[in-house]
Amino acid sequence: MNYLTDCYLFTVPFTREIRGLAQKNSRLQNSPEKAEQAYLNYLAIYAVKFYLECMGIGTNWQKSYSYNPAIASLMNLADLEINGLGKIECRPVLADEDTVNFPPEFWSDRIGYVAVKLDQSLQQGTVLGFVPEVKTKTLAINQLLPLEDFLEHLSTFQPKSMINLAGWLDNIFEVGWQAVESLLEPQHAELAFNFRNKTTLTRGDNTIQRGKQINLERAGENVALCVGLKPMTKPEMDICVEVYPTGGQEYLPQDLQLMVLDEDGEAVMQAQARTSKNIQLQFTGESGETFSVKVALGDVSITEAFLL
Repeated sequence: MNYLTDCYLFTVPFTREIRGLAQKNSRLQNSPEKAEQAYLNYLAIYAVKFYLECMGIGTNWQKSYSYNPAIASLMNLADLEINGLGKIECRPVLADEDTVNFPPEFWSDRIGYVAVKLDQSLQQGTVLGFVPEVKTKTLAINQLLPLEDFLEHLSTFQPKSMINLAGWLDNIFEVGWQAVESLLEPQHAELAFNFRNKTTLTRGDNTIQRGKQINLERAGENVALCVGLKPMTKPEMDICVEVYPTGGQEYLPQDLQLMVLDEDGEAVMQAQARTSKNIQLQFTGESGETFSVKVALGDVSITEAFLL
């Protein structure tokens, strides 16, 4: 099936200035092969960035791994951060190629993969289409989804509203967050109360805990995310995030990951299940700060954003 027949394409010219910047970037690499790939990647990223901004979608190349020469020298990177949504991968396709290459190290942690066809002279690039996920090193160009569907795809990643943890202290809870004893099996609920029990010795009954069912659909797994907080010396609060099995399971899925992300979406803490009944991360935050919690299994993940 040829998805691209009669579909909308978007061509971007590469000015002398842009080609100069791509050349400057490529000189930071430590081999001719990596320098050539960095040059092509730069042009592909620029083309996608130009297209998205024409469509009114903001990007931040500076926050992308590909913008860092040290990281780019280690991996074949062509990622681009879309403000508030996540990273896409922008893969260059040479004029005589009819397939797109996808390095395996980027088959996850991307919200989409976009192909850019570079002309023979490398003076313009055509944004061909996209795929929402990849599981193979190469894909025929005619298997790409049409570009006009890309914006609709991105709309499914609109950022969720933040969960206001300060409101929890006033017994104001968002829909879906319930008492841990009603969500977990009794033996797991007892473990979850350990955080509360440790704090009541010094802080009375000020500790608040709530849990939410997390459905990792494509992985076929359900787990419970539990969040606890206790006020300390103002404006600080102790935060505890945990993941527990549900549905009568004793152990978490093997290799399930729990991550705490900072306001830039970078992982600052993480834990991984082996043969685990739960995994937990604890940290301290201040009023007004934001963070996110990501639960991931393979290439499937759910992220919840919080405001202290």
